Amino acid sequence: MSDDSCSPSSGPVQARPLTPAKPVKVTQQILATAFFTFLVYLAIGIPMAVLPGYIHLDLGYSAVVAGLGISVQYFATFVSRANAGRMIDTIGPKQTVMRGMLLCAGSGGLLLLAALAQPLPFLSLVLLFCSRALLGLGESLVGTGAIMWGVGRVGSENTAKMISWNGIATYAALAIGAPLGVVLDHALGFAVIGLAGMLLTLVGYALARGGPVTPVIPGEKLPFKLVLRRVFAYGMGLAFGTIGFGSIATFITLYYADQHWGGAAFALTAFSSAFVGSRLLFANAINRFGGYRVAIVCFITEAVGLLLLWVASAPEVALLGAALAGFGFALVFPSLGVEAVNLVPASNRGAALAAYSVFLDLALGVTGPLAGAIAGQLGYPQVFLFAAIASIGAVALSLSLYRSAQQRAPQ
Repeated sequence: MSDDSCSPSSGPVQARPLTPAKPVKVTQQILATAFFTFLVYLAIGIPMAVLPGYIHLDLGYSAVVAGLGISVQYFATFVSRANAGRMIDTIGPKQTVMRGMLLCAGSGGLLLLAALAQPLPFLSLVLLFCSRALLGLGESLVGTGAIMWGVGRVGSENTAKMISWNGIATYAALAIGAPLGVVLDHALGFAVIGLAGMLLTLVGYALARGGPVTPVIPGEKLPFKLVLRRVFAYGMGLAFGTIGFGSIATFITLYYADQHWGGAAFALTAFSSAFVGSRLLFANAINRFGGYRVAIVCFITEAVGLLLLWVASAPEVALLGAALAGFGFALVFPSLGVEAVNLVPASNRGAALAAYSVFLDLALGVTGPLAGAIAGQLGYPQVFLFAAIASIGAVALSLSLYRSAQQRAPQ
């Protein structure tokens, strides 16, 4: 058991630099750190397929409110990213991960209370929104903290690999969590969803306490606004690509129900499984071809998948579209993220990763209510057309960034 405290007054952790990991141990250490992300996203994934239906069908609120119920988490993550980045750069990523786990455990507790308050729909909705907000705060700390904790353990030369495996952990957890949540809801009721999230993240907190400490990198801390300005264009590309994921995560279950199809949770699983497969198959693509080229191909692939969802006339076509969208979206974050993080000194990389991730949070936060309005006025298929157009915009932006980078490169 670690002696580290998780109290707010804890200062920077002073630790000797870890001995650089041998190549044979790099993947092992990356996986050990990414496991914390896996636990948090399992807690996120379990309610993902059942939460919109609970708000819309059980509590009786509109599709816009159902979308907002998902997006509250992402808004909370958005507003807390700056604090997460500074926390990593000042008190260290381990402490950041521990605090995030406690927030996620609190979220599970509130979700349990929301389920018990179902006979009072407004109270249940308020508790559910509070639960989603805490989950967003916790995800912000764990998601960014785990990446930088892993980078501290295996070295900055493995940043792309750490980001990639962290994403694999994320979407593997979502692939497992979505159908698992449906099974738990049907077998034991919605209340067990909150209990499961609370227990998973308490286990994560206990494991994080026993993990190794990585040193805080000394150096000038740039203002977050300056860091945000440097990564802005890369973040906008990420945001455009993330709209597709947000649309699928929030509305695929209602889309399937509107089309009178079964198996909506498996569309989420197809997205997540294709995401993981893409990262495993093309783990070295960014190092071989460069982040810009990989991003362009990824956005095009994602757009094709979203267009298939738009025109799908059968659940099998929609399933293929979801899988293609996941396959394309897989390398978006690391391909542009590696370029973004390299724009700042090492002592500010936690802030840079947090600033870059802000755009993912912003996209997910906006997508829920905006896509809900589109669905209400034009129908659920048009949500995926909207997302496909955003992905095509990301292609154009990535091409522009690629040309600018070529012009800056020494001849």
